Amino acid sequence: MKTLYLDCGMGAAGDMLTAALLGLDPHPEELAAQLNAFGIPGVTYRLEKKETCGIAGLAVHVLVNGSEEKTSDVHDHGQEHAHSESGSPEHSHDHEHSHSHHAHHALSDVQHIIHHLNLPEAVKEDALAVYHLLAQAESRAHQKPVTEIHFHEVGNLDAIADITAVCWLMHHFSPDEVVASPVHVGAGHVHCAHG
Repeated sequence: MKTLYLDCGMGAAGDMLTAALLGLDPHPEELAAQLNAFGIPGVTYRLEKKETCGIAGLAVHVLVNGSEEKTSDVHDHGQEHAHSESGSPEHSHDHEHSHSHHAHHALSDVQHIIHHLNLPEAVKEDALAVYHLLAQAESRAHQKPVTEIHFHEVGNLDAIADITAVCWLMHHFSPDEVVASPVHVGAGHVHCAHG
């Protein structure tokens, strides 16, 4: 039986999980090249070998239109956003060609992006299942129906890239069992779309 153990003592961010899973393969560069074939608009995965405090490992950087999102990139959410009759933010661009780094996507927007990716159907289903769980959590937190939920950070292209990469790698390695330590969530303050 093949068991995958995830040590989440330092958290469980999407890029961390992607790098950890890539590190299981003797040729992670080849797998990283396959991530870049997903076809996420404007997204490039970059694999880097790193050493921190004497420990060697991998880091994955997700570039959107050539730049990596920084935590200081949070923009003002006090502004009004135009919405179409469907309730999703109006986009003045084609989903197939460009996306705002900070667009607020409805679940239907995320579904559209994922459905058009170069991924096996089982991986698309897993990625969509992740977003359905996130939408249900947002729905409960904001007391709104799932159809009115707009993703902020988790709807960005780099988050879609993280989620699809982890789903694809889990499909690639196909463990019989996944065991995870408790996730260390830390403490302190961060700037995000909601608080």
